[in-house]
Amino acid sequence: MNTLTPGTARIHIKNLSLRTFIGINDEEIANKQDVLINVIVRYPAVSAVEINQIEHALNYRTITKELIRHVEDNRFALLERLTQELLDLVMRHPQVQYAEVEVDKPHALRFAESVSITLSAQRT
Repeated sequence: MNTLTPGTARIHIKNLSLRTFIGINDEEIANKQDVLINVIVRYPAVSAVEINQIEHALNYRTITKELIRHVEDNRFALLERLTQELLDLVMRHPQVQYAEVEVDKPHALRFAESVSITLSAQRT
């Protein structure tokens, strides 16, 4: 899925670093942990390119604020659930043709730098 149709923009929100309650053991339930979030979004940007006004673009700042609010205001048992909820938030924007969300949980496993889950969705 690396080819883009003409006028398709690819937005990449890189390493959004947040803290939330994520996990199933007592320590994870009681203490916030770091998560890193990466999001890739594709949307038709012909109008944004031609007119050069924010009203014609997908506002990635709005999406990022929604992601931050959701992560910081909720608790999650599983990375899968958190990742799906974030993907759902991104896909609520009707301009989005394709989205991919990766949530990375640093130090989740002994001897591993991190564990991550990636989910994607596409409009048909």
